[in-house]
Amino acid sequence: MADIDPGRDPDRDAESVLRGDPVLAAVMDRHELQPLEPVSNEYERLCVSIINQQLSTASATAVRDRVFDVLEGEITPESVLAVSQEELLEAGLSRTKVDYMRNAARAFQTRDLTRAGLAEHSNDAVIEELTRIKGVGEWTAHMYLMFVLQRPDVLPLGDLAIRRGIEQLYNDGEELPRTAMREIAEPWRPHRSLASRYIWAEYEA
Repeated sequence: MADIDPGRDPDRDAESVLRGDPVLAAVMDRHELQPLEPVSNEYERLCVSIINQQLSTASATAVRDRVFDVLEGEITPESVLAVSQEELLEAGLSRTKVDYMRNAARAFQTRDLTRAGLAEHSNDAVIEELTRIKGVGEWTAHMYLMFVLQRPDVLPLGDLAIRRGIEQLYNDGEELPRTAMREIAEPWRPHRSLASRYIWAEYEA
């Protein structure tokens, strides 16, 4: 991946590009996003995405807090593999998600799935690497690309809130095929990650 030109301001570039879409420009006027924080523990963030699968925000947060308490705040492949399945189940994880977190732990022990390790991988190559882990699908891989690797041009159409948000903003809430959503998002390149965060903010408001 090419380095960013130090003379450019990527945030300003993104704002200029995204404001070319008048619908999205209005959304940007209504919401102020916080900058993404650097991620120091990539495995932990992958576990959070696994926990979040098919749960409401409130439920996922409660389960995550209990799981992290069981692990005494040390969220590493080694700690997850060392703790008993019963303790993770009692914390609120399903048996399936316990297996998924352990699958991810073994993958991290055998492959470099950190930001540095994946730096030269394209987005598609990252998705291929991550979805080799049983329990990590396209949605989880997209969340990893956006929030862990902080790739700027990810459009997570596997996320229901993104799809519904686009439909509300661009089609009066009526259903749209994903091909149409990709066409809507085409002018947002190469900043579709930031655009998606605005879509989330609008949908959740």
